[in-house]
Amino acid sequence: MRAVSVSAALLLTGLASTARAQSAECAAYDGSTGRVCSAALDATRAFHPVAGLLVSGGNPVLGTANTLGGLGHFSVTARANAANVVLPAVGYDGTGGSVPASEELYAPVPVVELAAGVYGGLPSGLLSIDFLGSAQLLPTNQIDNFAVNQDARRIGDVALGLGYGARIGILRELGPLPAVSVSVMRRDIPQITYGNVADGDQYRYAIDLHATNLRVVASKQVAFLDLAGGLGWDKYSGDASIQFRNPNSSAVEPAINFELDNSRPMAFINAGLNVAALKLVGEVGYQGGKDQNLTTDFERLDTTKGKFFAGLGLRVGF
Repeated sequence: MRAVSVSAALLLTGLASTARAQSAECAAYDGSTGRVCSAALDATRAFHPVAGLLVSGGNPVLGTANTLGGLGHFSVTARANAANVVLPAVGYDGTGGSVPASEELYAPVPVVELAAGVYGGLPSGLLSIDFLGSAQLLPTNQIDNFAVNQDARRIGDVALGLGYGARIGILRELGPLPAVSVSVMRRDIPQITYGNVADGDQYRYAIDLHATNLRVVASKQVAFLDLAGGLGWDKYSGDASIQFRNPNSSAVEPAINFELDNSRPMAFINAGLNVAALKLVGEVGYQGGKDQNLTTDFERLDTTKGKFFAGLGLRVGF
């Protein structure tokens, strides 16, 4: 009886492992076809929080937590967020135990950000309010294998993602005390696609992104230096689509559509030079990792680990 119980337990464990290893979206495929489907699916899920990080960055107003002081005050920042990105090979045909890496790059995403004073709050800075806006600039033909939805908002060859939000003051910088503020932003980018099955790739994936960013930031000005640091939490959602070529028949399988939903903690620090109304600020930070229970092994890419990021921006304030 004990031997039967042990055998049953092992059988159930094996069945459970198999169920975990086969995602619902790819359950209709097996063998090398199933592995290509899973590679496209898992690459999509792994890339989504990286896209969210590149779009969102850390501090929504580089270098400071000070609110602006009410109507008539504003700042404009031109910045670039960057992180190390490993792209999987879209020529993977389901053979081999892992998906080779196509290329590794330090991907920069340019962003223009606006902050405008709305309400000055109390003398201490409590309850002061700034409006926050952003425009993410997405080149449409500068990166191999990437494309942006043809219907996206554009300025020439650059597609636009937009963001908006508010920053609320807790404390204005007073004597030895730092400035402290909290903010929330909503950012959206149009659908971006990696890979092109029509041109011979084995698979492609497409995502759009809706990011909600919560931040708590403290800052202090020391002589001509601006110093800031903070903690954050991001929620990334969006629609995704994959399509792949059957490695056995070479036929292109129907597209599979699904939803994405991720969240990540983060921390960041800023340091910059303050020259009158002009500020040059750098940022480094870390986005926490999360195990999404992906079944595909990607070369040079651990999908459970966190990710370091950096930014550099020029801010002008009045």
